[in-house]
Amino acid sequence: MEKTLNHTDPTFKDIVNLIDTLRGDNGCPWDKRQTPDTMVRYLVEEAFELMDAIQSDNDADICDELGDVLFLVLFVAVQFQAAGRFDMRTLVKRNLKKMIRRHPHVFGTDTAETSESVRRRWRQIKHDEKANQPGPTILGKVPQSLPALMRAHRISERAAHTGFDWDDIRGVMKTAEEEWAELNQELAKAPGAQNPRSIELEFGDVLFTLVNVARFAGFHPETALASATRKFETRFNQMEKMAQDSGKSFEALSFEEKHRLWDLVKQAENED
Repeated sequence: MEKTLNHTDPTFKDIVNLIDTLRGDNGCPWDKRQTPDTMVRYLVEEAFELMDAIQSDNDADICDELGDVLFLVLFVAVQFQAAGRFDMRTLVKRNLKKMIRRHPHVFGTDTAETSESVRRRWRQIKHDEKANQPGPTILGKVPQSLPALMRAHRISERAAHTGFDWDDIRGVMKTAEEEWAELNQELAKAPGAQNPRSIELEFGDVLFTLVNVARFAGFHPETALASATRKFETRFNQMEKMAQDSGKSFEALSFEEKHRLWDLVKQAENED
């Protein structure tokens, strides 16, 4: 008997039914072989693809990537349910209780006038929830598998929540300048006297301090770097096209010709 799935008026239940079919006796060999450990890696990849789609502001891409993330989240949940660890109802019930508990200014008598006051209350509630639970150190709670820039931001946030922080952004900028000077000192050494590991460490110190500059300035360094990379990529692609339109290979252009194209691209941006 051919399996049919509702796709005219779908619900989350239809996605779960699809997953059950894929993992069933007559389902897909690849899907049946997956475990939560293998699937969570795909979930992380899809989360980054969703971030790209949101930053590109393309509705079709955002919808597609959100669907992929939703599918993988439910896929992992179905795997744990099938193993008898917990069911969907328990998962949703626990999450609802947690979200309501962590929003006392909405569902309780607390008040919160600003997003920062909400963040402070959220952190306090999380701290109280885990106060009597044995576990890792304050910074040990930050996942090791996070990308380095995101993990640096999370680590600096956790440290700041304990009161170990600069007074203001001027203090962070001063530290950034000091770290930059130390990197310059390492790079200024004669080639034979340079220590590659020391240069790497000093460079890392500069990056970590700049992560804190971003934190004080109110934006995420991952987002800022992604935007800067996309801007460079767009400009580079335009340079390459300009070279092709002139009948030349971009790689064959001289250093001066490439920089002239770069200036033209930037000039066109300013005119727009």
